[in-house]
Amino acid sequence: MSEIVPEESTVSRETDALPGSYPGPSLIETGAATAAAVRSGKYPALPHPSSTRVITVANQKGGVGKTTSTVNLAAALALQGQRVLVVDLDPQGNASTALGVDHRSGAPSTYQVLLSDLPLAEAVVPSAENENLWVVPATLDLAGAEMELYPLVAREWRLDRALRGYLGLTPHRFDYVFIDCPPSIGLLTLNAFVAAQELLIPIQCEYYALEGVSQLIRFLGMVRDNLNPSLRIGAILLTMFDGRTRLGAQVAEEVRQHFGDTVLASVIPRSVRLSEAPGFGQTVLEYDPGSAGAQSYLSAARELSDHPVR
Repeated sequence: MSEIVPEESTVSRETDALPGSYPGPSLIETGAATAAAVRSGKYPALPHPSSTRVITVANQKGGVGKTTSTVNLAAALALQGQRVLVVDLDPQGNASTALGVDHRSGAPSTYQVLLSDLPLAEAVVPSAENENLWVVPATLDLAGAEMELYPLVAREWRLDRALRGYLGLTPHRFDYVFIDCPPSIGLLTLNAFVAAQELLIPIQCEYYALEGVSQLIRFLGMVRDNLNPSLRIGAILLTMFDGRTRLGAQVAEEVRQHFGDTVLASVIPRSVRLSEAPGFGQTVLEYDPGSAGAQSYLSAARELSDHPVR
């Protein structure tokens, strides 16, 4: 029978092995200081980008931490003084759940924005997570959107048109827009690629990590050639890193060799806290701001804010 490792031990080993994790005299002291700063609202602010950065988070392989990364990076940037909008394009609505917004069927959502020309402003709602964070929720109505979009004119541009119209009219400029995609390549993901300037790809530190990513890169190439020539890979984020195994380090090294400096130095650990937080309608930064997962996403957000687009 394999040994059961307590949560405290798991977090410690994960954090000790994380590139880009917080420096400090000890894990406990660092975690406590981070939690105190987060809960007091006095976390150091980041400089604002010169213009709104629109980032699509995508990987057609499910279970890689795509939505977890979307909501926690958004929350981490909002905590550090950035105005952030999350557009949920996944019919499961997990990003909406994690950010504590209503996404029952029939509520104003990305479905009406895409299919009924609802102005984006009428679907944007504030998140309970942070006063700097807003969400366009997704409902189960979105599950049939692929078929409904197919016969429409300029179907690939509907999100881009709605988003540009909103960003051009809102009196307060957003610093970041994150678009959370479904785990597939279809018209919803295509709309997200056309509307964005940057692509962020989460890759898990497990077997077959690069499987399917090549298909996503080919899809990116087709979008750049035909619809959105300005779209670039903004960053690749390693997720589900387990410092107790050699596999995690081997996969991380393989990804870095393949993609080079596009890969963020910050690595997201496999963490119970990250898995628990959405069940409470929270990101890990609200649920347990002193945890290894929270510290890693704060570090990744700071790095992303200064990461050059390739």
